[in-house]
Formats: sequence, C-alpha cells, structure tokens
Amino acid sequence: MRRALPLALLMMAPLAACGEADMADQARAKTWDKNPFFPREITMRQPVAGTVPRRDPAAPAPQPQTVSRDLLDRGQQRYAVFCTPCHGQDGRGQGMIVARGFPHAGNLTGEDLRTASAAEIYDAISNGRKAMFGMAQMIPSADRWAIVAYVRALQLSQDAPVASLPEPDRARLEATR
Repeated sequence: MRRALPLALLMMAPLAACGEADMADQARAKTWDKNPFFPREITMRQPVAGTVPRRDPAAPAPQPQTVSRDLLDRGQQRYAVFCTPCHGQDGRGQGMIVARGFPHAGNLTGEDLRTASAAEIYDAISNGRKAMFGMAQMIPSADRWAIVAYVRALQLSQDAPVASLPEPDRARLEATR
C-alpha cells in the first residue's frame, strides 16, 4: 500500500500538465501561411476535384422590385416554418414558444413595425433583435425577403376596416358573425 500511493501520484502527474483544451488557441496553419511541407510552400490547397462549393444562405440577395402571388405564398410558407412558433400565425407575438415561457416575441403588426422599412425588417430577420436570434444562416436571403412581403400582408390584414373589404369578403365575414 505504501508503494502504491507514490506510484499512483507519479502516474497522475502528466495529467496535471494537460490544462484545459482550447480549440481556438492551438498551433495551426492559417490559409496564407508559408508552409515548407507543401511543394509551393503555401498552406492553402486547391479543392479536391469534384468539390461542390457551399452556397452561403446568409449571402444577401437584392430586394424584389415587385410583390407577386408566388412571393407571398413562399413568404407565408417560410413564415409558418420559421416565425409562427414565436410570433404566432397572426404575427402578434403569442406563438406556442411564448406560451411555454420563452420571452414575449415582438408584435409584427404593431405600429413600430408598420412604419419600419422593409430593409429594417429584413435586417431583424437576418441579425435578430432583443431576444430573437439572427436567422441568416437558416433562412436564405430570397426567403427572408419573401417573409418581409408576407409580414407586410399580415400587417395590412390586421385591424383592417370592414368597409375597406371587397363586397364578397364582407358578406362572408357577416355570415360568420
């Protein structure tokens, strides 16, 4: 037993020198570093033949000049996937995630967002606001613009005066009362 204790301590000594592993702070070659290991002495290599480049979903796309039915349909579909859990189907910020205790989501139909530019809404989707995290890596840029168009349609649909509706829609609304 007396011999086992010093032996155990001796075996554990190398472990004490390990410290915490820090993946960001370690010896590594950077892209443009000189590297004598390779024939041209540079670290950067040519891609393997047949490599398919990754399309960056965060890369910006231009704002659509017109809002088409297809754009609104795409925006509605993407809104349902990415936005409804927090903002709810009506955009008022009472989605199922909020009902389960997550911080209140912003009201997309409120006056502050009605007066915001499309670029500001796009930026909020891309980079996040308050408790919302940025969605740029999950939602391609063209889809973010489609969501902006759909949010604008949601804003117009909320609290619209009945008198401003077309006659067939007014009749349907009156029939549901």
